[in-house]
Amino acid sequence: MTPVDQYQALARYNAWMNEKIYAVASALPDAERLRDMGAFFRSIHGTLNHLLLTDRAWLWRFTGDARVGGSRDAAGKPITMTGRLDQELYADFEQLRRERARTDADVTAFAAALTPERLSEEITYRTTAGVEQRHVLWWAVSHFFNHQTHHRGQVTALLKQAGRDPGVTDLIAMLRG
Repeated sequence: MTPVDQYQALARYNAWMNEKIYAVASALPDAERLRDMGAFFRSIHGTLNHLLLTDRAWLWRFTGDARVGGSRDAAGKPITMTGRLDQELYADFEQLRRERARTDADVTAFAAALTPERLSEEITYRTTAGVEQRHVLWWAVSHFFNHQTHHRGQVTALLKQAGRDPGVTDLIAMLRG
C-alpha cells in the first residue's frame, strides 16, 4: 500500500464514519444534540460543526479552491468566516448533515487526485490565528485525517453519554466490509 492508497482509504473511512455518526445523532432531539456536555466544542452539534469547518479550511489550503472551502447559508449567500474554530456554520442539523455529505465527497475527490509527487510538495498557508506555516503536504494531510478521527471519537463518547451506540468505529471494520 502506498501513502496515496492509505489517504484514499482514510477518505472512505471519513465518509463511512460520518454517515454512521450523523445517522445516530439524527435520532436525538435537537435539544440533546445541542446540550453542553462538557466537550471541547461543548455539544454533539458543536463538535460536528467544528469538524465541518476545519475540514473545509484544510481542503481550501490543500486545493486553493474556494468552493470546497466555502460555506453558504440556506439562501445561498456566502458565510463570512470569523477565524474562530467554534463558529457555527449551520444551526439546522439537517443542513449540517447535507453539507457534511457534500464535503465528504470533496474529501474523497481530493484524495483520489493525490500523487506521491503532490504529497511531497511544500504548501504554505496561514492558521486561523494568522501565523504562516510551511511544510510538505503529507504532514498536513496526515493531520487532517487524524484530526477527524480525534473529534469523531469525542462525538462517539458524547453519543454514548446520550444513550446512543454508534456501533463499531474501527477502520479495520470498514476495510473488511
